[in-house]
Amino acid sequence: MTKENTKSNSKESLNESLGKNRMLILHNDEINSFDFVIETLVKVCKHDEIQAEQCAFITHYKGKCDVKKGSFNLLKPMKDELINKGLSVTIED
Repeated sequence: MTKENTKSNSKESLNESLGKNRMLILHNDEINSFDFVIETLVKVCKHDEIQAEQCAFITHYKGKCDVKKGSFNLLKPMKDELINKGLSVTIED
């Protein structure tokens, strides 16, 4: 394999991983109130009240919940904003 082919394959792998559907995971904490988490999910993730409430309860009882699915490029700004608001979130495959 030539150096040029290796570069091309690396770019393709990066593009595939960026476009691949991933999950934004909210992790439970003992700091934020249910109301704050619900309000934040509505604002940042564009959930309706019921969906945000369900995610908050699942997170509380199960320890984590996937709150949004999409590409890395879609989820990264949401992750950053949720972290800035004090929530614990990760992006997972």
